[in-house]
Amino acid sequence: MSCSCATPAAAIGLLSSPRPSATRLPSSLALPRSSSPALTTAARWRKQQHQRRQPVCCEVAVRSSNDSATSSEHRIGAKVRVTAPLKVYHVPRVPEVDLTGKEGVLKQYVGLWKEKTISANLPYKVEFLLDVEGRSSPVKFSAHLRDDEFEYLD
Repeated sequence: MSCSCATPAAAIGLLSSPRPSATRLPSSLALPRSSSPALTTAARWRKQQHQRRQPVCCEVAVRSSNDSATSSEHRIGAKVRVTAPLKVYHVPRVPEVDLTGKEGVLKQYVGLWKEKTISANLPYKVEFLLDVEGRSSPVKFSAHLRDDEFEYLD
């Protein structure tokens, strides 16, 4: 058996068979070729960073004309009386305090924070003084109330 081929690859038929044609994707599906894929990645990253930096400002959320907030700010320090049946459990040395009919001072409106309206469930902070047996001075405590749970005395 003599072989006229000069190389062993040609002897087994690798070089003599025609090369299969490469399958080509349509141009719409083919990825663009670039000389440096790192540059395209960096350019894409810069574009994403630029898009993230654009601030979004919503004028409706930033500014509101809430009349109840401005009227309550003028009433800070006013005397109020609790009209709703409320009980609190956070007064020191007293297990339960009924606030119905008690008078206090309006200390703070917490519906505004950093000049923005927030959705506080109990926006009015009222400070009370309560005489407790066994103490020479009254106990000072505060409670958060809604606007329909108290009335102004001034």
